[in-house]
Amino acid sequence: MSMASKIANDEALIKSIKQLMWKAGDAILEVYKRDDFGTEIKGDDSPVTQADLAAHNVLVAGLAELTPDIPVVSEEDKASLTIPKANPVYWLIDPLDGTKEFIKRNGEFTCNLALIEHNRVTLGFVGVPALEELYVGGSAIPSWRTGPAGKGMRIKHVRSSRKITRVVASKSHLNEETQAFIDNISGDVELVQAGSSLKFLKIATGDADLYPRLAPTCEWDTAAAQAVLEGAGGKVTQANGGPMIYGKDEILNPHFIASAVE
Repeated sequence: MSMASKIANDEALIKSIKQLMWKAGDAILEVYKRDDFGTEIKGDDSPVTQADLAAHNVLVAGLAELTPDIPVVSEEDKASLTIPKANPVYWLIDPLDGTKEFIKRNGEFTCNLALIEHNRVTLGFVGVPALEELYVGGSAIPSWRTGPAGKGMRIKHVRSSRKITRVVASKSHLNEETQAFIDNISGDVELVQAGSSLKFLKIATGDADLYPRLAPTCEWDTAAAQAVLEGAGGKVTQANGGPMIYGKDEILNPHFIASAVE
């Protein structure tokens, strides 16, 4: 039995991980309400705020208690990047995806937790703090969207009856190569804008059909939301058709296509 299946079958553990995700979301929102986010620029020229670090600390501490035998790889801990070399099973977190959207105060940021097993993502949790939503799903559990009270609903992509391909694209990263891909889609195209890992969720909930990403992303940017999309009946593959691989020596993802399965 996979670790994802074991976790999915442990109702108490799943509940506790969900509560941990809500706690991380609360830590993000606490900073979001401030006038000063404590923004700094990292070595790769990307911004980091006190919210990134607060959510990181919440998740790392909580997972150490809940699943002490599963190590944690985080965007905010460079030393953790060596973990996949010796551990086929680990948590992969992006404490705050969409930091630029966070700084813009547009609400389109997420908190992401994924389980990686033997180079594949098998379970994902995606919190959307500004909307008070939490998405959970993967290969071992159908995808659900829940609110803070615990009430939830199953999500599954349903193709629009309109003969239009709804393509979701980044608000911050729509480059020329992606635009050319969109221009080559046959038939009518409707562009759906979204930030952070919300782009995957747009497909999972049936609000979009296709997400071509022909620009750089890192493994922690995609893993959790990929699992949720796959649990909702979608798929994510490399642009060449191959599967998405996690725990590579190079943390950058290849270009990929996320889509609904017809």
